Amino acid sequence: SLDSSRLRLPEKPALEGLEAKWIPRWEASGVYRFERGRTRAGVFSVDTPPPTISGSLHVGHVFSYTHTDVIARFQRMRGKAVFYPMGWDDNGLPTERRVQNFYGVRCEPSLPYDPAFVPPAAPPSPPVSVSRPNFIELCNRLTGEDEKVFEHLWRYLGLSVDWSMTYATIGARAQRVSQVAFLRLLQRGLAYQVEAPTLWDVDFRTAVAQAELEDREKPGAYHRIRFALSDGRGVEIETTRPELIPACVALVAHPDDERYRSLFGHAVTTPLFGVSVPVRPHALADPAKGSGIAMICTFGDVTDVTWWRELDLPVRAIIQPDGTLGPVRWGAAGWESADAERAERHYRDLAGLGVSKARAKIV
Repeated sequence: SLDSSRLRLPEKPALEGLEAKWIPRWEASGVYRFERGRTRAGVFSVDTPPPTISGSLHVGHVFSYTHTDVIARFQRMRGKAVFYPMGWDDNGLPTERRVQNFYGVRCEPSLPYDPAFVPPAAPPSPPVSVSRPNFIELCNRLTGEDEKVFEHLWRYLGLSVDWSMTYATIGARAQRVSQVAFLRLLQRGLAYQVEAPTLWDVDFRTAVAQAELEDREKPGAYHRIRFALSDGRGVEIETTRPELIPACVALVAHPDDERYRSLFGHAVTTPLFGVSVPVRPHALADPAKGSGIAMICTFGDVTDVTWWRELDLPVRAIIQPDGTLGPVRWGAAGWESADAERAERHYRDLAGLGVSKARAKIV
């Protein structure tokens, strides 16, 4: 029989404190280290997308990485050498955006490096312009701090990661690999430079990643607008973005929409600005939305980009990097108008306005 007095069982079992005991023991023993030298057949490699340092970890991350860790542990029990590193995605636009917001700065490449620069104690408005080297220093500083927070949580969770192989997408090794790969693409003629649409932040004047977007519903209104046909008839579209009429390059309807099939291949004239634009069919046009026919503007949304690319349409960009409507030379190449003087007169009231004010004015 067992002597219960010698077992000293706790009155209530608890998990508190286990992390402090096991984390250093796992690290010292190297129990999760990858066994180099094993044949390929004896290796199980885990290639997980590194978490983006510019965000904050939440329970969704914990769940998804727990799934991965269960598989990694199972493969170890099968005798495999598990290659399971952890990386930090601290490269590119999300990091740039986070540094801008955190410190209240904006990168201005024309400025000289300031070795004595100290970021403001609180993010100012408007942001402070700093040189590119100063901005990169701030990126390295903030990502280094964020990486520590991420690693602490993953270790605390008990992930069976080989922390000796940790990498960063902004690290020197990753930079060299990406630069060499880019030079190879350039030599093969696969790398090129082109002006193209992107998601843009008008406050910080920088491109942003899709992952940094947050959709919100905002009040708006459909405006029914008439485009003229050459025979005097008209076709009406409905839009929530009437300020983009000067940027219109085509109308589009579904190829099976009987209401507009006879218009395909013909042209209509934009109101106010007198620009001739074609009517084209495309499957992404929704017959049940608005009047069933839409104007394509370069660029109002992601669908406009798809239509522009697949229908090989021209570009008429009117919104500047700061979010205001820029100057247009009506009658010049790409801005042809049946009445350039009238178009200029109408557009004069819009130039320099932000999108919301331009919308109210054009309505």
